[in-house]
Amino acid sequence: MKTLLAIDGSDQSYEAVRALKYLARAEELHILHILDIPSPAYPMMVPEVAQELYTTIERTMREDGARLLDRIVSLLPTDSGPVTKHMEIGSPADRIVGYAEQHQIDLILVGARGLGPIKERLIGSVSHRVLTFSKSAVLILPNFVKSLKQVLLPLQGSQDAERALLFLRQHPFREAVTITALTVLPQTRPPWPVDAVAEREMEGQALRSAETFINSVAADLKQMGYSTHAKSTLGVPVEAILQEAKAISADLLMMGSRGRHGLSRMVLGSVAHAVLHHAQRPLLVFH
Repeated sequence: MKTLLAIDGSDQSYEAVRALKYLARAEELHILHILDIPSPAYPMMVPEVAQELYTTIERTMREDGARLLDRIVSLLPTDSGPVTKHMEIGSPADRIVGYAEQHQIDLILVGARGLGPIKERLIGSVSHRVLTFSKSAVLILPNFVKSLKQVLLPLQGSQDAERALLFLRQHPFREAVTITALTVLPQTRPPWPVDAVAEREMEGQALRSAETFINSVAADLKQMGYSTHAKSTLGVPVEAILQEAKAISADLLMMGSRGRHGLSRMVLGSVAHAVLHHAQRPLLVFH
């Protein structure tokens, strides 16, 4: 598996480094630092002076970036995989996404440096922009990872399950984990009038279908060597996911990037975005 670790010198960057000890040895480990160099904001400044100032800032940031990359490499867990260091200039989220696509990265690790739930939904932090636009799986780390033993895998349907199984076939975790596969049926009334008995019967049929689906996924995971549990329930998806994560003390949530795309997805938010805002747990989103 090709892994990309995006760093910016924040505390979350160092947490991402530590999280590597829970992931399987990478086929390639890319350490990427983006220089977001500010342009001189003085309209009356002589162009030559502005360019000289920009060059000085760039040189200083490059020197600091080189030291940061060396520091990160020195902190990598044992047997993380062959390492390549990279430094680029530009918009951090855009460069991370572009780099991952260029190098066919399987998993991006990035820390969550939030602007607050309101601003993040409207503007998008680096982590959220990467989550929104990347074609690679993205592991967002809002805080310290204490262990990685319990994984919650909420699934919506067969396409969601296929993408999850495809990613998990790579056996991305260093040690054995227990995966709880969960599917949540939204509690909605039929669009046509029915009596209470008929409504309960329809609800029961839907739950039985969901149980069959999630048990099938759990069986596939067991064939891959994972310890698994399966659960199906009625409820509001985000609330049910957060409740189950708390109940099993999940160390990691894994979710598909279902929902809206592009700008509308950034503004309105998908289930994965909503879970990230409220869970305060590492979230791995597969595409």
